[in-house]
Amino acid sequence: MKKELKILLVDDHSVVRHGTSLLLQKAFEGIIISHADNYEEAIGKLNQNQDMVFLDINIPGGNSTKMVEKIRQTYPELLIMMFSAYDEAHYALRYIKSGANGYLNKYSSDSEIIKAVKSLIETGKYLSDAVKEKIIENTFSNNPVNPLEKLSEREIEVAELLVSGEGNLEISNKLNIQMSTVSTFKSRIFEKLGVNNIVKLVEVLNIYKN
Repeated sequence: MKKELKILLVDDHSVVRHGTSLLLQKAFEGIIISHADNYEEAIGKLNQNQDMVFLDINIPGGNSTKMVEKIRQTYPELLIMMFSAYDEAHYALRYIKSGANGYLNKYSSDSEIIKAVKSLIETGKYLSDAVKEKIIENTFSNNPVNPLEKLSEREIEVAELLVSGEGNLEISNKLNIQMSTVSTFKSRIFEKLGVNNIVKLVEVLNIYKN
């Protein structure tokens, strides 16, 4: 590792930033850590020649893969570690495809976080066992990286109405279909996306809907 390593921690929860900062400072010598709690502040601090950024998915002003693409275009050498509570098996590949070097779950052990940072420094990438398994699964089963590709156009339409707050009756009237049909579509959508409530459905659409 070079003598000095500059890491920017981007998360709108101060306890996450400070806890991660303490862990990294104990594990690595010559580390300089900066903090940002929103996308705009993060962009400003990336101008200070950062080597690595820990980037939460859901930060004010930038909760999508587009922010990763923009950062990658501007800072091609920057090491981008997505650091999120969202399940890596469902979200990691999408962000890695968008330009991130790795994806780390916030609930990872201290040793796993240190291992991930070392991997980024030494190899320029980090893949957890869960992500590796997902890549193998997708390769052999030909599953799409974007789970929304599993949905039909009508299912996408119903999903968007559900996350906008429409109930079964309103969707039935808008699409001119039976309420029982709406219920069937809803069940299919939940099953195909592996979610069990509207909150989770909102998360999936926010991440994967272009």
